[in-house]
Amino acid sequence: MSEQVYGIKVPIRLDYTYVVGTAPARFLRGLAQGKIVGQRCPSCAKVYVPPRGSCPTCGVPTRDDVALSDKGIVTTFCVVNIPFAGSAVKAPYVSASVLLDGADIPLFHLLQEVATEDVRMGMRVEAVWVPNDELQPSMNSIRYFRPTGEPDAPFESFKEHL
Repeated sequence: MSEQVYGIKVPIRLDYTYVVGTAPARFLRGLAQGKIVGQRCPSCAKVYVPPRGSCPTCGVPTRDDVALSDKGIVTTFCVVNIPFAGSAVKAPYVSASVLLDGADIPLFHLLQEVATEDVRMGMRVEAVWVPNDELQPSMNSIRYFRPTGEPDAPFESFKEHL
């Protein structure tokens, strides 16, 4: 009787190129200028960030760009306590869904400059950008979000965006 194999270790590498569409490209170009750009659905008026080029709810094209604030509300979050190889951040740290002012879909990003036990839903936060000479068409242009010190947003103001 032969011994069962439950796993093997092999080197593997996946190289791929992702080509963004027109709407995501405008979003990425905005990040390279230190701006956050979303798009509004002409039917339901929801603002999507990053824009997708069409409304996932209504199925219609979104063409109207919307300049968004780099401030927002923590809607949900996760405290990461387990370190992993290649992590750029030392555990524990917080990953949060941030509903930018004027947007209807939260962004998922790193939250810093706050103790993990002090993070809460409704916390007002702002983006911390890389220096202007380091801006690029990537989410890496925003280093992380940090608390603004403003009063927390009431749950009613963001409960539909969880």
